[in-house]
Amino acid sequence: MRIELSAGITLQSGTFNAVIAPEKVIVSALNSHADLQRFLFLFVCGNYSRILSGINRTSGNFEVRRAFTAHQLFTILKEAGHTIVLVEHDPTMFDGAENMITPVSGALKDVGREALLILYSPTPDRAFSALIRQADRIFQIAASDERAYRPHRGTRSYRTGSPLPPAQTTLEVS
Repeated sequence: MRIELSAGITLQSGTFNAVIAPEKVIVSALNSHADLQRFLFLFVCGNYSRILSGINRTSGNFEVRRAFTAHQLFTILKEAGHTIVLVEHDPTMFDGAENMITPVSGALKDVGREALLILYSPTPDRAFSALIRQADRIFQIAASDERAYRPHRGTRSYRTGSPLPPAQTTLEVS
């Protein structure tokens, strides 16, 4: 079982994959693979999901479970027997339950040994960063409309006509 996130980025069975990407990237990856409907698919989220409404769920093999606490997430993961498990990270799940991060991370790793496990978040936070320490693979995909860092090339003319910003001056050599 494989899911292609984007060109050259493929998620494979038997791995714990952490994915940081815009919602449209993960939804598109899931919807573009019609053969995913053949597999037992478990979608786990908290109280609110950013991506669930965008996923085509015409298959009878698609199960949704909600975990409102870290303990519930841990129990869901221990009971999972699916081919694909997608956990949409909810940072509020670990408020006051920081001691559950290590057991949940271990449960994610265990599920990833037998299935294609995806821990997804559009943006990382402290709990997500701790959870992915045991991940086999970590992918971070930036939105195409985000401006990437570009090194300075050439000079830029400011309002004054000088290539230097107004707060900078050139020292004269005498």
